Parts: sequence; C-alpha cells; structure tokens
Amino acid sequence: MPAPKKYDIETQQRAVRMYLDRVAEDDGISQLKARTEVGELLGINQSTLRNWIKRESKDPALGMVSSTPASAEVVKLRAEVARLKRANEILKTASAFFAAAELDRRLGQ
Repeated sequence: MPAPKKYDIETQQRAVRMYLDRVAEDDGISQLKARTEVGELLGINQSTLRNWIKRESKDPALGMVSSTPASAEVVKLRAEVARLKRANEILKTASAFFAAAELDRRLGQ
C-alpha cells in the first residue's frame, strides 16, 4: 500500500506554475534558487518540487506544463502580468499617499 500523499494535485500544479513564473521573471536565476524560493513560500522541499517539475514536463497530461514554445510564451506572459499587477499596486498606493497629502495640505490652510 503506497504512502498517503501529503500534497494534493492542485497544490503540486500551483507550485510548478509558481516555479515557472519565477524562472520567467528573472532569466538569470538558477533553477535551484527558483525551486528553493518557491519551496520556502509554500513549505515544500525543493527536491520534492524538482520531482513534480520533472513529472509534469515528461507527461503534460498530468498538469498544465508542456515544453512547447506556446507554453513558454504563456509562462512569459504570466510573468509579465504578475509584474504589471505589482506595478499597478505600487501606483495605487502612491496615488493614495499623494491624495492624502493634498487633503492634509488643503485642510491646513
């Protein structure tokens, strides 16, 4: 009887997607460093994550990962979307900060 699985398939797929997004965000990052960062975020050993990545790259039917150029394009676009969302949040925060400063300035007059 095999041991019960600690992580469900959705968690495994999410971890692999996060890894691929991390690699796409920073072209200079090593695979080990990307796996370690994602593993620390999710509480997963990097070697476990490596096994999931290997399994999904060998059999795309198990998950959403494939080695086709279109898949690589999707990964890059997801990374770009994530970067733009972070930039948007920064701009929203700055806008709120300056709006509050303007309000304080007007109330002080």
